[in-house]
Amino acid sequence: MARSIIVTGGFGVLGRAVAEAFARAGDKVARIDFAAGPAVPLDGALDIGGIDLTDAPKVAAALDHISQAHGGIDVLVNVAGGFIWETLEDGSLDSWAKMQAMNLMTNATITKLALPALKAASEGRVVNIGAGAAIKAGMGMGAYTASKAGVHRLTEALAEELAGTGVTVNAVLPSIIDTPTNRKDMPDADISQWVQPQAIADVILFLASSAARGVTGALIPVTRGG
Repeated sequence: MARSIIVTGGFGVLGRAVAEAFARAGDKVARIDFAAGPAVPLDGALDIGGIDLTDAPKVAAALDHISQAHGGIDVLVNVAGGFIWETLEDGSLDSWAKMQAMNLMTNATITKLALPALKAASEGRVVNIGAGAAIKAGMGMGAYTASKAGVHRLTEALAEELAGTGVTVNAVLPSIIDTPTNRKDMPDADISQWVQPQAIADVILFLASSAARGVTGALIPVTRGG
């Protein structure tokens, strides 16, 4: 039976790979993004653009639309987020608030609002995108990794909160992802071991499957090229 899948940040490189993987598996996919529309269409997907995921009423309306169109919500994959590199001394304090909003509050808002539908599903799944860099932050990574560490703690706390339900909550922690933006920003880097979006999508599909029913509260590094 086809499940109802939501991928936030679904118009970006990683979100697109995740959404395409679920679609290939025969699931009903909805993509939510801050961008107005996708650069690359996905046949059969329900695309909802222009959504600020920290705006609870707009998020609630999007979730209602998806739930009605796809018969509920089974899996929520929180890909939406952003990145800033700057030192504390030379950077802006606004960057810290921006990273918290983009990486943590987007996640917390849609997850909270989706919980009733996820708990009503036979096997609800939440999969978050953390960051390997948030295990130990390097210079210039403070604002970004603080927000991603928040995602890690949210994952652990919510998994315990939902113990005894059919919902599992896990996070994948990629190292550097091979995207056009990262290639542009780091032109001299050795990209041979950067993680391919499809490799991350494969792990997410496992965590969303019945085979992973015994896994919750896990922070899973994804560090090989793939």
